Amino acid sequence: MRYIPNTEADCQAMLHAMELTSMEELFAGIPAALRFSRALDIPQAFSEQEMLRHMRTLAGRNANVEEYAAFLGAGAYHHFIPSIVPVLLSRGEFMTAYTPYQPEMAQGTLQAMYEYQTLICQLTDMEVANASLYDGASALAEGVLMARRITRREEVLISEAVHPEYRAVLRTYLQNLGARVREIPVDETGQTPLSRVNDGLSGQTACMAVQSPNFFGVIEDLSGFAEAVHGQGALLVQAITEPIALGLLKPPGAWGADIALGEGHAFGNPVSYGGPYLGFFATREQYVRQMPGRLAGETVDSEGRRGYVLTLSTREQHIRREKATSNICTNEGLCALAATIYLCTLGKVGLRRLAQLNLQRAAYARERLAAIPGCRLAFSGPTFNEFVLETPGPAREIITQLLEQKILAGVDLGRFYPERSRALLICVTEMNPRENIDRLCAALASAVRAL
Repeated sequence: MRYIPNTEADCQAMLHAMELTSMEELFAGIPAALRFSRALDIPQAFSEQEMLRHMRTLAGRNANVEEYAAFLGAGAYHHFIPSIVPVLLSRGEFMTAYTPYQPEMAQGTLQAMYEYQTLICQLTDMEVANASLYDGASALAEGVLMARRITRREEVLISEAVHPEYRAVLRTYLQNLGARVREIPVDETGQTPLSRVNDGLSGQTACMAVQSPNFFGVIEDLSGFAEAVHGQGALLVQAITEPIALGLLKPPGAWGADIALGEGHAFGNPVSYGGPYLGFFATREQYVRQMPGRLAGETVDSEGRRGYVLTLSTREQHIRREKATSNICTNEGLCALAATIYLCTLGKVGLRRLAQLNLQRAAYARERLAAIPGCRLAFSGPTFNEFVLETPGPAREIITQLLEQKILAGVDLGRFYPERSRALLICVTEMNPRENIDRLCAALASAVRAL
C-alpha cells in the first residue's frame, strides 16, 4: 500500500471505541521490560513522491541478466520465454483467479490444472501428477515423506549429487520425525554407482533418491536402480532440476521410478530473484492417495457435458489434519499455467530441438574450457547443459575477476562442497550464443594465467 491507512484521527476513534484514552493504555498489559522504549533508528519518513523516486533509484542498481554473459545454473536456468506466455498469462481470468472452491465457477482454472497434469505425466512417463507444489526442494521432501508413508520405514538413501539445497530442505522436514538420512557418494564419473546403492540398501530403507541430470550436470545411468531398490521393498525417487533435459533424456517412468519430481520454473517462468518457482510431482496410480497436493480430474455432469473438478484434495484444508498427506495448502497455479502455455507452444518437436540446442552449446563450451592450460573437467560422465570445471586457483577469485567484465562465470562449488573450492559449475543454455561462450573462454584463460 502506498500510504499508512491509520491516521491520528483513526487511532483516536479506535481508542474511543475501546473506551481507552491513549496508546499507552492499550499496551499496558505488556511488561515494560519487553517494550521497545527508544525511538527507532530509521530515517525520516518519505512522502509518496520521494519514496517512489528512492525505489526507482534502488531498482536502477539491479543488474539485468540480459546485459551479462551469464553461465549460472545450479537449479535456476535462464531460458528464452516466448511472448505468448506472458501475454496469455496476464489475461484477467487467469491472473486474478483464486483457488477453485466452486468448480462450476472455475472450469477454466480446473481445465488448466488438468492440462498441466497431463503434460507432466507425458514428460515423466508417469501415470498421475498433481496440480503442482511450491518448488523442487519441497517437492523432494514431499516425495520422501510419501515414500515413508507407503513403506512405513524410516531410512532414506540419497545421492550426494542431489542439489545440496534440496537435501538441506529434506533434512529440515525430517529432523524431528525420527528418520535417518544416508548419503551415497559419486564416483569419478560424477554418477551415483549402483554398487554403492546396493551396499546402502536394507530392509529398513524407505526410498532411494537420485537426481538426473544431477547437481554436477552429469546424467545418471539408472540401469538396475529400480530392480535393486524394489528388491528391498523400497521406492525409487527421481528428482529433476533442469526439466528441459526431458526433451532428450529417458524419463523417470522408463527407469522404473515410483515418484518423479522436480523444479519446473524453466518452463516459461523467469529466473527472477528466488522465485516464485514451480514444483512438479508425479507418481504411479497405485500411490495416488498418498500423493501430496491436489489433483484435477475430467468428468461429465448430469447432462453428459464435459467438466472439471478437484478429484483429490488430500490436504489439511479439506480433510482431517491427521489424515492429510501434506500441510502445503495451495499450488503454484499461475506458474503452472505458464508452464502449460510454454510446453503447448513448443510441442514435442520444439522441446526436443531446444534440448538439443542446449546440449550442443554446452558441449562446445565444455570442449573449449577443458583445453585451457591448468583446467580440466572434474567428471568423465556424460552431461546435458551443465558441467564442472576444475581450475588451478580458487573458483571464487575467478568469478570475481570475470564479473568485472560482465561475465557470470558459474557457481563456486566450494559453497556447497568445501573440498571442491577450485571447481566451477558452468551452465550453457540457448541464451548463450557462441560469441558469449568464446568471451567466457578467453576471459577465464586470462584469469587462470594471472593466478
